[in-house]
Amino acid sequence: MSTAAWAEQAASTILERCDRLAELTSLNNGIERTYLSPQMAQAYDLTGTWMRQAGLATHIDPAGNLVGRVEGIKPGLPALILGSHLDSVPDAGKYDGILGVVTAISVAEHLIDSGITATLPFAIEVVGFGDEEGARFGATLLGSYALAGRWKNEWLDLADKNGVTMRDAFTEFGLDPQHVAEAAHSLEDSIGYLEFHIEQGPILEQRNRALSSVTSIAAASRYMVTINGLSCHIATPYNLRHDALTAAADIIAGIDRISLEAGTRANVGEISAEPGGVNVIAGKATFSLDVRAGTDELRDETFDRIWAMADQVCTQRGVTMEKICIHTASGTQCDPFLRSCIEDGIETSEDKDAFGLISYPGHDGMAVAELLPIAMLYVRCKGGISHSPLESVREDDVACGTQAFAQAVLNIARKNCSNDKQNTMNAADTATPVTTTTAA
Repeated sequence: MSTAAWAEQAASTILERCDRLAELTSLNNGIERTYLSPQMAQAYDLTGTWMRQAGLATHIDPAGNLVGRVEGIKPGLPALILGSHLDSVPDAGKYDGILGVVTAISVAEHLIDSGITATLPFAIEVVGFGDEEGARFGATLLGSYALAGRWKNEWLDLADKNGVTMRDAFTEFGLDPQHVAEAAHSLEDSIGYLEFHIEQGPILEQRNRALSSVTSIAAASRYMVTINGLSCHIATPYNLRHDALTAAADIIAGIDRISLEAGTRANVGEISAEPGGVNVIAGKATFSLDVRAGTDELRDETFDRIWAMADQVCTQRGVTMEKICIHTASGTQCDPFLRSCIEDGIETSEDKDAFGLISYPGHDGMAVAELLPIAMLYVRCKGGISHSPLESVREDDVACGTQAFAQAVLNIARKNCSNDKQNTMNAADTATPVTTTTAA
């Protein structure tokens, strides 16, 4: 059977498995599966079964990630990690994260059944991260930060909406919260990370293309902004008002303008006003602000412009502004060598020149990149819609992407690049050393 024919068959299985995982949810009508929850345990049971059927040895690591491994030409070699996440946002779609995990299993199974893994100068590990979205405890990328050795013990004290701490959730899940940090990988036991993911944007559809590589994952910062004015009756003349909500509206309009001019992405997703009376001028308005850009510098320049504009609005409206940064992440560059292996795979499967896109959504690769070189393959999603029940992919696109992803693994094994950081790969005496450059 040709690789293309295998990928067509695999795509059907992959989508069926996504459908089955969608049934494991805490919602009566919709998808929600969160970190260390009973639904995640069910997902691990099912996904672990698929891993073992593929020929992978499985375990749940101390951070609550599902891991499947197959050895290479000899036992104990460093691993190429193929992964994504199995948790979801509330009222999610079927494919964000999940598609990447089940595709990685299918690729691993194909390489095992073909006898290829026995010739590889590295092991393969498939990882289903337990938390990327942060929907239960508020902190994001928990599973991938643990793998990268960046776990913070203070996270254990975070509580969900029902008052259950993460520490207690670990215990209920059957894991010891004191050993979470032991999930960390090292440069000695891992060589790199590849992630297969839906685009979560419309560019591939607009270009009538199934696949792209990812050049970088955007720098992002989030703020909660509070505008303080003075509550008073609607009868107050305009020149005497200190209207916090109107000032917030002016600022939000300015944010859109500045972000568009700068070529960044900005969003105000939450807003509230107090005291909230229909005939009372708002004395306080609070809104969220999320800005993402291709580089840290562009993100920071955009914020500088936003804050300068906001200060002007506040002066004109007679109000004041407070802002608190609640999240920040540096931009993550994808590794040139690993990206080239993905792009060669794309060109083989799609028979067209590959290209790269900036990923404005965040991914597990952001955390893993603090330890390992990373690269990502994007597959088209209908309308660019994600984090929604309307999330949709085409089976032929998944087939094309699965073939490209498998080819990327073979390209990594075949290509010979020199880098002293990967000397551990020489442990396979008869194998070609696999090396990468360090991600920025």
